[in-house]
Amino acid sequence: MAHSEIVQQLHAAFQSGKTRNIGFREKQLKNLLRMYEENHAEMAQALASDLRKHKQEAYVMEIDYLMNDLRSIIFNLHDWIKAEKPKKTLVNMMDGVFIFKDPYGVVMVIGAWNYPLQLSLAPVAAAIAAGNCVLIKPSELAPASSKFIANTIPKYLDQDCYRVVEGGAKETAELLKQKFDYIFYTGSGRVGKIVHQACSENLTPCTLELGGKSPCYIDSSADIAISTRRILWGKFINAGQTCIAPDYILCSKDVQERFLKEAKSVLKEWYGDNPKLSPDLCRIINQQHFQRLSGLLKGAKIAIGGDVDSTDKYIAPTILTDVKPDDPVMQDEIFGPILPILVVENAYEAIKFINARDKPLALYIFSTNEANRNLIITNTSSGGMCINDVLGHFAVESLPFGGVGPSGMGAYHGKHGIDTFSHQKSCLIKNFSSVGEKLASSRYPPYSDGKLSFLSTVLKKRKSISFKYLPYLLMFGIGVATTVVVKCLNEDHK
Repeated sequence: MAHSEIVQQLHAAFQSGKTRNIGFREKQLKNLLRMYEENHAEMAQALASDLRKHKQEAYVMEIDYLMNDLRSIIFNLHDWIKAEKPKKTLVNMMDGVFIFKDPYGVVMVIGAWNYPLQLSLAPVAAAIAAGNCVLIKPSELAPASSKFIANTIPKYLDQDCYRVVEGGAKETAELLKQKFDYIFYTGSGRVGKIVHQACSENLTPCTLELGGKSPCYIDSSADIAISTRRILWGKFINAGQTCIAPDYILCSKDVQERFLKEAKSVLKEWYGDNPKLSPDLCRIINQQHFQRLSGLLKGAKIAIGGDVDSTDKYIAPTILTDVKPDDPVMQDEIFGPILPILVVENAYEAIKFINARDKPLALYIFSTNEANRNLIITNTSSGGMCINDVLGHFAVESLPFGGVGPSGMGAYHGKHGIDTFSHQKSCLIKNFSSVGEKLASSRYPPYSDGKLSFLSTVLKKRKSISFKYLPYLLMFGIGVATTVVVKCLNEDHK
């Protein structure tokens, strides 16, 4: 079936109203959860085939994450999609004020290859929960995971409402020509610009989950032993192919030496004398990315690691020192197991360095010095932050996850995911009470100074007052309003 026909079919399904039914959404979400539960071994096998992911990484970072994220959505679905009742001012105290969550319609989710199941299917679950029809485009760079999604989704989800299209750049370009109501993309900034441009042609709203060079600042107050383990885990899990991996370290010369000493011990403990033989290290996704990464090591000062093997797409966990801001490794997001260290003397220098570059997706601070932490928090901009750990903020579903500026736009996770795939529709509901109409009658012609005075008084913004005084305020307000309205009517009569 042609791409245009698939998209038209999805639009027809949405127009039928099927996905607006909460019971239908709930059933689809439960079917998706059942898909994970019945096929988790196949999911782990696909991840091993694409990235040589160890079973533990596959489950913790992708499979279990997907199942827990979906369980949370199912548990909270009715609460998260119900209309919100925002605060009301005195003017609207007798009215109904609501924010309804409307599904956008037909959305496309374009997944990424580094976490090919999680980053494709987590946003799909949020889109389903919000009541949309979904076209899923998994990454062709992770073929086993893409094939799993394409072959398995039709067995569990309604085929009229949820479709999978495989393929590469050509297929993605063709899909971007179609009319969608929302597009969700995870991947590189380069492709993100293409997606954004395509969205602008049809004024299609979008979320772009991109990346960038996420800095990691360590000061002398940090526990270096614990900090080193946490930073190295976040950097070398998935062979560094993580959008929020610490991209580079900023620290003093003294902290650098302490970090390197600890890092040598930790890496040997984790991966042995020859990390290439460790079953716990992933591989680079393909030769193109391997060549790009290995090229960054040429001429660099390697403090730890540096071994490469093109036939195995292997790059050892590597740490670089004496790095300069204009070195090749500092020009773009590394997205691999290479960790540069740049020397700064204090938090002020770190802030200056960070702010001279694009806003990162994540920013990490390792410090027990509250003044330093607050200084960096208030004087930098990033998609998210984590203090004294890395990656952890991603797993907190109550926190929105997303970028800012070149690192992305929009956010998701938990309730924020449903909000992302929903249009927030404002609604004011008034009744036909005679009292309410008398209060509102001053807006009607013929105009007068008395009516203007009344409207200015009523509409004037005031500091919020506790609701416990509301009955008295209403009685007082009605009394004053009645007096003013009568006065206005008498003026008009004269």
